[in-house]
Amino acid sequence: MFKIRSYGLTDIGRRRKQNEDSFLRNDDLKLYAVADGMGGHAAGEVASAEAVDTIFGMVKRGLPSLGPEGEPLTEEKISKARRLIESAIQGATYMIFTISEVEAARNGMGTTISAAYIYKNMLVLGQVGDSRIYQVRDGQVAQLTEDHTLVGWQVKQGLITEEEAKVSPHRNVITRSVGGRDYVEVDTMAVELRRGDRYVLCSDGLHGYLQEEEIPEFVSVGGDNATRALIQLANDRGGADNITCVLVEID
Repeated sequence: MFKIRSYGLTDIGRRRKQNEDSFLRNDDLKLYAVADGMGGHAAGEVASAEAVDTIFGMVKRGLPSLGPEGEPLTEEKISKARRLIESAIQGATYMIFTISEVEAARNGMGTTISAAYIYKNMLVLGQVGDSRIYQVRDGQVAQLTEDHTLVGWQVKQGLITEEEAKVSPHRNVITRSVGGRDYVEVDTMAVELRRGDRYVLCSDGLHGYLQEEEIPEFVSVGGDNATRALIQLANDRGGADNITCVLVEID
């Protein structure tokens, strides 16, 4: 059995008037998420909070569908876990869209979601938007999620380079969000865990200032000190957005 510990921190940054990010970390449920809200007039704050609350509730209620804890892991069960995360994010999408339809001041609000659920020896991920999940394993870092942004699509199509994407005026244009419509395409995947793994879930207020190769050194500090140091780094480098970081340690 793995020993799992998580740490989380969010910060308003240096230029925003309110924090529209939310995060979830629950070691009992082994469920983690970062949400970066958008919409203005506190609507982004509402969207991100509703998203993490809905995901928590739907995953918790859906766990019995995965079968008894002691049953062996199968491909079918991994697929069920992926569908559970997907349906939870879809539930959040419908909830936020409905609120925005009935409350004029919150029309058009939405949020990103990067969610991770530990099921037996697997990390099951769900992704919408441009928050990210990184894996640090044996000192090497890998971005597990794909950014749903205009520049991400342009890079994928070979229209611009990675370097051009970093300075593009369109780099913050999201192509998928939770709540913009009543349905969204959710990316899911499952990654086998290893002892010593570290996973970083973060909003673009952090990864926009962070070089991937810097991440292993920060997470090696461990615990709350690591999340505080990452938040401080983003603020020191500009702090133009809200900054949120969740660190999950597997031992």
